[in-house]
Amino acid sequence: MSFPQGFLWGGATAANQCEGGYQEGGRGLANVDVVPHGPDRMAVSRGDRIMLSHEPGYYYPACEAIDMYHHYKEDIALFGEMGFKTYRLSIAWTRIFPNGDESEPNEAGLVFYEDLFKECHKYGIEPLVTITHFDCPIHLIKEYGGWRNRKLVDFYKNLVTVLFTRYKGLVHYWLTFNEINMILHMPFMGAGLVFEEGEDREKAKYLAAHHELVASAWATKIAHEIDPDNKVGCMLAAGSVYPYSCNPEDVFAAQKGNRNNYFFIDVQSRGQYPNYALKEFERKGIDVGMTDEDRTILKENTVDFISFSYYSSRCTSTDPEVLAKGMSGNAFRGVKNPYLKASQWGWQIDPLGLRITMNELYDRYQKPLFIVENGLGAKDDPDENGYVEDDYRIDYLRQHILAMKAAVEEDGVELWGYTTWGPIDLVSASTGEMSKRYGFIYVDKDDQGHGSLKRSRKKSFYWYKKVIASNGEDLD
Repeated sequence: MSFPQGFLWGGATAANQCEGGYQEGGRGLANVDVVPHGPDRMAVSRGDRIMLSHEPGYYYPACEAIDMYHHYKEDIALFGEMGFKTYRLSIAWTRIFPNGDESEPNEAGLVFYEDLFKECHKYGIEPLVTITHFDCPIHLIKEYGGWRNRKLVDFYKNLVTVLFTRYKGLVHYWLTFNEINMILHMPFMGAGLVFEEGEDREKAKYLAAHHELVASAWATKIAHEIDPDNKVGCMLAAGSVYPYSCNPEDVFAAQKGNRNNYFFIDVQSRGQYPNYALKEFERKGIDVGMTDEDRTILKENTVDFISFSYYSSRCTSTDPEVLAKGMSGNAFRGVKNPYLKASQWGWQIDPLGLRITMNELYDRYQKPLFIVENGLGAKDDPDENGYVEDDYRIDYLRQHILAMKAAVEEDGVELWGYTTWGPIDLVSASTGEMSKRYGFIYVDKDDQGHGSLKRSRKKSFYWYKKVIASNGEDLD
């Protein structure tokens, strides 16, 4: 068999996209709560449009999302029915520390996640917990400027110490920051950054990134000290960058594109800033405020494994005519690869690209991999019972699992697990839509927030159950 016994099959969500209950249990306001649905969403996510509270005339989908805050027992039971071995979820920072800078945590928030983790274990599901998934308390943005301020490192250390202590024995797998490289593309979502007129944005983003990298290393150190059984991983928005042509200029542009993404994982996995980044900072006059303590913490506390999301590969060119026809996939801009088809949202579909990406990551780091997001956002047409014949989703996942299997079986890549993105329909991070559905479980809710929230099984629910039961051997 391709996958070892104990391979961790499951699904992945984020608190801000599914949990809701944004004012319940003492929870504070977070950046993700004020990112609206509609045309201003990306401008707010990038920090271009400053929005630090709810404004009239906007719909904020994260506030209720799919209300997993009240439905988690029902939802985890459905995951258990599918046979999940793991469930990746995230902690809402403001449930634990409503403002982010308190000295003592909010007990109601701690109890909520404790109950949730115990519910997972009831079905034999191992929690895989993302500590920060596009989540920064609004108070830390208003008072300190988000992650551009080094003080957030200490607030994060306080957060993780509480989490590792309280959930010792309940959680063994942790991720520090979701898609840490997304700070370059959606800095408000990734680091709570909003920009003032004339500010050097690139310097601000890399300063914030440095603080997150140092905080991640501290979290790894603290996790291992509190419980030596803890496994801590980093998390990358992955997808190899291809050159549009064999023109050496295009090949070099693709290499630089890959470096921009791998830079963060180079630090988290190798323990130091790579030379190419140091030279780039030197040319651009970027000073991240590196201290001797930072160097030591980074060097001595590298991650145990590399986790990543994969939805599509990317393509780049130096030809102005090709660049003029650029397309957007997720938050990344690129050029259209003429050899690939695309989803309804324009994300190019490239199963072989997953195998390529896995090999690149494993060759580069020689650490175990964990695919923690992979899925197809598509419009579903349910019948009167909420049942969806989503063969398109099944086909997408089948092809990607086959590529994953080849990387393990034929290329020797060490892979710990696979969690599909959105095992249950949830709010899209990029668009704020519910109609961009990923789940095996349909949730009755529309893009304007209307619906009963009723859950129902899709065709893919039964297919994925069979995949897990066969440990990835039965993909028909």
